Amino acid sequence: MTIPFVDLQAQYKTIKDEIDAAIKRVVETAAFTLGREVETFEAAFAEYTDARFCVGVNSGTAAIQLAVTACGIGAGDEVIVPANSFFATAEAVSTAGATPVFVDADPVSYTIDVGKIEAAITERTRAIIPVHLYGQAADLDPVFEIATRHNLVVIEDAAQAHGSLYKGRKVGALGRAGCFSFYPGKNLGAYGEGGAVVTNDADVARRVRLLRDHGSERKYTHEIVGYNFRLEGIQAAVLDVKLKHLDGWNDLRRRHAARYTKLLADAELALPREMPYARHVYHLYVVQTNERDALQKTLTEAGIGTGIHYPVPIHLQPAYRSLGHKAGDFPETERQAASVLSLPMFPELTETQIAHVAKACTRTVHVASV
Repeated sequence: MTIPFVDLQAQYKTIKDEIDAAIKRVVETAAFTLGREVETFEAAFAEYTDARFCVGVNSGTAAIQLAVTACGIGAGDEVIVPANSFFATAEAVSTAGATPVFVDADPVSYTIDVGKIEAAITERTRAIIPVHLYGQAADLDPVFEIATRHNLVVIEDAAQAHGSLYKGRKVGALGRAGCFSFYPGKNLGAYGEGGAVVTNDADVARRVRLLRDHGSERKYTHEIVGYNFRLEGIQAAVLDVKLKHLDGWNDLRRRHAARYTKLLADAELALPREMPYARHVYHLYVVQTNERDALQKTLTEAGIGTGIHYPVPIHLQPAYRSLGHKAGDFPETERQAASVLSLPMFPELTETQIAHVAKACTRTVHVASV
């Protein structure tokens, strides 16, 4: 049995008529960049995230860069980010002109270790970007408390957390701004690149709108120097269709995660845990083992797709060599980088597929607990 890590074709088959009609509508109206489809999706996603404003952009990375810039952060400023995240979290801070300052990961939630944030704050710190990693919210209350004491902005990286809850509230619009990615494999994915900034701050929303479109609100009138980071009409139309299914798909992901957890209970693996403050939407189902490479090899040979998120921590990437970090600086992040393995996770997984993956995991020899 072959089981892909993600199966986007399976999802398309369940909503084919809706998707085809939406794409046809865009083609027939020729509103390929911004336009009515983008406005419709922005309104729907703002409502979904309990935000006043949503600004569609062309990627999650662009969303973070523009949110940072719109909050007045740039050259000479520092922004605290988790060391355990995708590279884009720090990269977007850098492309906004600021400097990322890393904080280690929590060993249970995998998200930023809130107990280590304050030690990383300097006189140049302007913001904290907690990442809602793998579909689970970071512990936001301590982040907001620290931010308030030090007069810092909180920008949420919710690229992997569409529909995730923190203490019963949707993540994204809880800080000054929230940033989403609609990369195809995300819980809410486009058919190409896409992203959005959500916010309850009218000034931030206006600045992001200016920045995404060459600093312009009226054609050929440019108030500031901006970028070409606009969301395409076809992507917005696809996202608007998918948004109506998102909660149902997230429920399936949670059901699949519960099934994995039950079937893997006797395996010598560290399994993901839903934190008491969170409602996990399982963008990824991540296990840990000291024998990660052997387990991945076994699953690959069995026709089972897997992923490693992320094998090289951001602080050890060549691009950030100038920051002077070395191995051992963020030990929990580095431990996770060496031990995590993501199992197949998508709404259309079947009970048979999940059982097959779990069986392949449990029969692997010499799998050691972390």
